[in-house]
Amino acid sequence: MVEQTKKIAFIGVGAMGSALAKSAVASGVYRPEEVLVCDIAEPQARRVANEIGAESEVDPAAAVRRASTVVIAVKPKDVSGLLDAVRPAATPQKLFISVAAGISIRTIEGLLPEGTPVVRVMPNTPCLVGAGMSVYAVGSSAKPQHEEVVSRLFGAVGLVEKAEESLLDAVTGLSGSGPAYFFLMLEALADGGVKMGLPRTLALKLAAQTCLGAAKMVLDTGEHPAVLKDRVASPGGTTIAGLSALEEGRVRWSLIRAVELATQRSREIGS
Repeated sequence: MVEQTKKIAFIGVGAMGSALAKSAVASGVYRPEEVLVCDIAEPQARRVANEIGAESEVDPAAAVRRASTVVIAVKPKDVSGLLDAVRPAATPQKLFISVAAGISIRTIEGLLPEGTPVVRVMPNTPCLVGAGMSVYAVGSSAKPQHEEVVSRLFGAVGLVEKAEESLLDAVTGLSGSGPAYFFLMLEALADGGVKMGLPRTLALKLAAQTCLGAAKMVLDTGEHPAVLKDRVASPGGTTIAGLSALEEGRVRWSLIRAVELATQRSREIGS
């Protein structure tokens, strides 16, 4: 039996890998027959493949051999072992895209044949709902056509920006870990609404939609958050009273510190 060549293989189809594979097909970036999904957990690979009409594979080396683009979506601790296993199937004609936090391009390039194009991407979990933020950095052998592949793939799940790799740990600390910060704030705001008498379901919807709307205003208007904040904060009004409480609780400092510590941890993972 002759193996069919695929345009892209997703190795590791947990939450992020499966979201990327599904969006790649749903958006029309790739046709189902151009996609291969691979995971050591065979039932998981088969389930994702069936959902999008693609083919599944358990052997990572076979997946690499059959694809022209390979997305590495395994846990950071598993990247080295995976690349060791697939190296015999890798060639400089194949693009490798890694979404593993903290694993440097240099490390990945060192585990693959010389001249293999590598692009490192830091996406975040809102990619699961098509509202992600992804930032990528390119390796020494990556060309503009490789960047185009990355932009189309990750553009299907949200916004995409390019940056120097030295900034990716800070990207991880802000947008990679950031959704959890907002989940915490949303929960707290909803609790505040419940304390003041709102039904929990309504309070949570109010908090989530308010967060969504505020973020959209920043993105759509291009105005600084401080300007938008001041427009809401009328003299002697309700908003400035609430903002005063947040400043008293050092919320601003706490968020800056959260990004700082998450960035440091990302650096430690890659060291």
